[in-house]
Amino acid sequence: MRIGLLFNGQGSQKVGMGQDLYDNLASFQKYIDQASAILGYDLIEVFNDEQKISQTKWAQPAIVAFDAALAAAMVECGMPNVVAALGLSLGEYPALVASGMLTFDQTIALVKDRGAYMQAVGDENPGKMVAVLDDDQDMIVEKIKALQEDGAAVYTANFNTFAQLVIGGKAADVDQAVAVLEEAGVKKMVPLPVSGAFHTPLLQEASDLMAGRLAEEAVEDAAYPVYSNTTKQVFTAETLKDTLTKQIVSPTYFADCLKNMVGDQKIDTLIEIGPGVTLSKFARKIVSKDVSRYSVTDWTTFEKVLALVKEEG
Repeated sequence: MRIGLLFNGQGSQKVGMGQDLYDNLASFQKYIDQASAILGYDLIEVFNDEQKISQTKWAQPAIVAFDAALAAAMVECGMPNVVAALGLSLGEYPALVASGMLTFDQTIALVKDRGAYMQAVGDENPGKMVAVLDDDQDMIVEKIKALQEDGAAVYTANFNTFAQLVIGGKAADVDQAVAVLEEAGVKKMVPLPVSGAFHTPLLQEASDLMAGRLAEEAVEDAAYPVYSNTTKQVFTAETLKDTLTKQIVSPTYFADCLKNMVGDQKIDTLIEIGPGVTLSKFARKIVSKDVSRYSVTDWTTFEKVLALVKEEG
């Protein structure tokens, strides 16, 4: 068995997440309490607060703490043969923790600031994001580029699968893009429940702040490869800071990264870690059906998946 870990990003959070893990899993509780001490507030309270968990400045540290704590607990309980990791956007931070490039404590502090930067800049530069479900992504990219040349602030933001692309930008310009894509024959587009246009130049100020925040941070070599959504390449100690800075304003290429990771590392089992199951759904559309897919979101799935991989591994 060769396991690749997938880490949830922002948007995976939900009210009540992590409570059963905290109540039943001592190692998870240890890491969440550690994160709460670093953040200066009770994460369990945030997990259970419907308003806070939906806001970027609270959600980002909550998701990263959840993901990183859960991955660490799985390793401590005997998860075998992890050979690579991939996170979606924010999910790259717990992936980097799991690989040893960043420490847990260091990352919680970083993401507390990242979430605050993005919340503030997003509030000043509100935007809109829409998922475009169509497999002719070259056509979509061409239409968006044409709108940009005409002065529209609309951008390709997330290449989630080879048939799902998210666009983002100023609300009026995104609405214009939706109209253009409808006229071009796109049948299904879904507005996303976000206030900011993540992974677009509208967040440039947050990216600049993050560059300064990362400048003096220590980075270690990885125990196994972590693939970057931004570059489609494996993170290195030399590239990590620059890549995480650019990540905030650059498109994510999850589909390409997952395909590359599974092929390069000969992965036969994917384990999604976090409060959501979206990445497993993406994986079903990206990689071979021969690759097993599991999601660990709560205490029940933790026990079930860990038992399965320990038996097979």
